[in-house]
Amino acid sequence: MDNLVLAFAIIGILGVGAQWFAWRFNFPAIVLMAIAGVLAGPVFGVFTPDGALPGTPPMEALFGEFYRPIIAVAVAVILFEGGLSLNFAELRGLTKGVQRLVFPGVPIAWGLGTVAAYLIGGLSWQVALLFGGIMVVTGPTVIIPLLRQSKLNARPATLLKWEGIVNDPIGALLAVVVYEFLVFGNGHASPGEIVSSIVLASLLAGGLGFAIGRFVSASFRRGWVPEYLKPPVLLALVLLCFETANMLQHEAGLLAVTAMGVTIANSRIASINELRLFKENITVVLVSGVFIILTANLTMESIRALDWSVFWLLVAMLFIVRPLSVFLSTIGAGLPFKERLLVGWIAPRGIVAVAVASFFGAALLEEGYPDAGMLIPLAFAMVFVTVVMHGFSIGPLAKALGLASRERPGVLIVGASPWSAGLAAKLQELEIPVMVADASYRRLQPARLANVPTYYGEILSEVTEHHLDLNRFGYLLAVSSNEAHNALISTDLAPELGRAAIFQVNARGKGEEDRRALSYTLQGKTFLHSGIGLDDLVRRHYSGWQYQRTKLSEEYTPDRYQQDIDPEAEIILAIRKSALVFASREAPLKLEIGDVVLAYIPKPQNKPAPEPLDTPRQADEHAPDA
Repeated sequence: MDNLVLAFAIIGILGVGAQWFAWRFNFPAIVLMAIAGVLAGPVFGVFTPDGALPGTPPMEALFGEFYRPIIAVAVAVILFEGGLSLNFAELRGLTKGVQRLVFPGVPIAWGLGTVAAYLIGGLSWQVALLFGGIMVVTGPTVIIPLLRQSKLNARPATLLKWEGIVNDPIGALLAVVVYEFLVFGNGHASPGEIVSSIVLASLLAGGLGFAIGRFVSASFRRGWVPEYLKPPVLLALVLLCFETANMLQHEAGLLAVTAMGVTIANSRIASINELRLFKENITVVLVSGVFIILTANLTMESIRALDWSVFWLLVAMLFIVRPLSVFLSTIGAGLPFKERLLVGWIAPRGIVAVAVASFFGAALLEEGYPDAGMLIPLAFAMVFVTVVMHGFSIGPLAKALGLASRERPGVLIVGASPWSAGLAAKLQELEIPVMVADASYRRLQPARLANVPTYYGEILSEVTEHHLDLNRFGYLLAVSSNEAHNALISTDLAPELGRAAIFQVNARGKGEEDRRALSYTLQGKTFLHSGIGLDDLVRRHYSGWQYQRTKLSEEYTPDRYQQDIDPEAEIILAIRKSALVFASREAPLKLEIGDVVLAYIPKPQNKPAPEPLDTPRQADEHAPDA
């Protein structure tokens, strides 16, 4: 293939398609991206340009001198986005644990990895030293999707996220130290001079990132940049920071952009959430594309170079080096044994490890180290094995250790009222995890009296973000009396939960045709088929309406249920296997056999009873209850 535009299109389809399949079938995304890249690259040769020499990496032959800059820019943006997600408020009670994972965790992992690569992998001590330095990284490109997939508790999730983002630039700098020592240390400079120059350049790079981050924060707060220009200005400054730091020291740009991201994340910028969302969208595209490019760049010769010594090296890295380095470094850090066990197992490698190994492997090969050519296939093997094993095991292991919820995804109800308290109590009776949140302690009283879990506080505050674990909830009902607040909640939490799982009720049930109503683009899905307002729901509560649960079956079909139910009744939701399907105006609920239906029905009148909802032989299982 010589058509670069078509190549980019195929890369985009493969990368984003792998992300979609991963979301749809709950697989680790990076596993599917790796498989797609290998199939498109060394297996089928989709990207191999015409006239390329046999054994030439296909992507390097296709992109030429642009190959490395593409990877470098993508990695810079990815690390900046990771730093942008690091808020120091998350570290409450975990500061010592994170510090220990960085120091002495990184030196311990570097030393053990080097010994394993030398004794088990058969690498020369020089290349083993480089391999050990690169493998201390556990990138955000793989950690954060795994955390989102497994829904870990806040403490272990914070440990893994901070370690992954902070250690990425450190691993790259360790590779720089080893490379400079091997190439320039033979008579050109002493080890002390090399280390001191790299340390000085790193400090300058970190200071540069901090300074640019502070400048961005001040500029945005003072209104020097209009809202629509903030994302592109930020992107341009990230690239400037990255390349300026690289001029001071090779790979120091990774440290600079990470420091820039962390600085902005902790500067209290009003538009920080919009910036994070923009960067996250860019990162998803870059991660998808870059990983396809890197895996497709493998050759069959490099894959065939993997032998049994590589297999035993991978075993040692997974089952000895990582657990031992975590347990040794966290002695006295105050972390429970179960958290140390989980963190000691979970260490997937990502794009930064592959990108750094690709660069320094090729550079050392040119400097006369023949086994440096093994760095690239070794890095890919580590990435693939760790992502597959950790991706499929993090959820079951976390649940077995009690570090992730075993319950089905719960319902967060924002807005306390007698009606919402009654709904929450009924959901709790159906064994659906539920919580009612409100900024008024008085309004939460009905929920507390019903023994429903409550959260007192503003759901959109930063305090709530660090005290309420949203991973426990798969659905949100915004049912306060303030429509604007409901819409703000729906918009703010949409990236976290997904708009398809967010429902809101209007205070007065205004129709979509009302020009004075809020724009539908700001709101969640309209709760209930009728779109009835909160005022009417509360009136119905006081007039004696009740919640009714009914089980549908082959004998009592959905059609018969629809015929029997009161015409004024509102179907709330259907419990279908492990999922909840809420009724909404935009997506009418289609009932199926096997559903457990929860409906809101009028108070029974003193008149002859209608035909019962359930057949006599099923009355004990399906009988309506209030």
